[in-house]
Amino acid sequence: MRVLITGHQGYIGAVMTPMLLADGHEVTGLDSDLYEGCDFSADLAEVPSLRKDLRDLTVKDLAGFDAVIHLAGLSNDPVGDLDPDCTYEINHRASIRMAELAREAGVQRFLFSSSCSIYGAASPQDILTEEATMRPVTAYGISKMRVEEDLVRLATPSFSPVYLRNATAYGVSPRLRMDLVVNNLVGHAFATGRILLKSDGTPWRPLVHIEDISRAFLAVLRAPREVIHNQAFNVGRDEDNLQIRDIAEDVRRTVPRSEVSYAPQAGPDTRCYRVNFAKVYRALPDFKPQWTVARGIEQLYQAYKAAGLQVDDLEGVRYVRIKRIRQLLAEGSLDTTLRWKAEPKVAVVSANAG
Repeated sequence: MRVLITGHQGYIGAVMTPMLLADGHEVTGLDSDLYEGCDFSADLAEVPSLRKDLRDLTVKDLAGFDAVIHLAGLSNDPVGDLDPDCTYEINHRASIRMAELAREAGVQRFLFSSSCSIYGAASPQDILTEEATMRPVTAYGISKMRVEEDLVRLATPSFSPVYLRNATAYGVSPRLRMDLVVNNLVGHAFATGRILLKSDGTPWRPLVHIEDISRAFLAVLRAPREVIHNQAFNVGRDEDNLQIRDIAEDVRRTVPRSEVSYAPQAGPDTRCYRVNFAKVYRALPDFKPQWTVARGIEQLYQAYKAAGLQVDDLEGVRYVRIKRIRQLLAEGSLDTTLRWKAEPKVAVVSANAG
């Protein structure tokens, strides 16, 4: 297929793009490049790309593609909470407008990168299927829910939206994020010897490696239309519904001379949920995850060791999305709506800036 992937230079997109190419697709990227220079490695795939804000897309930008993979957006709860109205403008309204333009342009499949965070505050006794009530507790989660609700109404016999509700991502990427629980815990263990828990460790999280997220999107591209049309799929493994304290223990066993510790006043987290992943395996036999959390922890540890990860990297601008956004706002590169004021310059971001 001819595939447009938004956010192709982000944390997941930087891994998914070469996997799409390897699967034989013709790939074009779309990215506003907010995280240019925030590189963990130099392995970004080179594909034709459009440097443009989601809010500025036209039908012409989307013409000629068979499928759109929509990853772009403000990427986590802290960034979403910085300005909820801006989050809804970008993550929700701009996403729906793009889907409308894609449908008008003749795109047949629209794969939306949703999130299990839409389940939000749930009982840990419940194992949530795609039919579960959505209870998002953050602007980020609410924006994902709203996109799904509005995309349902855009489905036609010739336009098939699909909602991939990814579990909490982890794993090595050329555009690494240190603001994800597994990546962060391994980073602290390696750089400081302390596995720092910011909650009491009891919350449940479903987890999935970014390569396996990418495999789910590839499986949807291959699947017959009637299997995926206007459907939601939880993406992950049942075995990887884990409590934070269990992840911490896996990290301790992997990273030499590390110990678990708790942040001052660490308490429960309202974001607590377990997810059922049976549907994606029934519908998409091509989807075969290859990572366990334990293997992912080992991958991260080895990558951090090879890169010589430092303490400053843990909370620096390069790997923490909210700090990068705050830096760009403070230096005047972005306006208050998170648009570039001028064409950004290519630059390497200091690991400990800000």
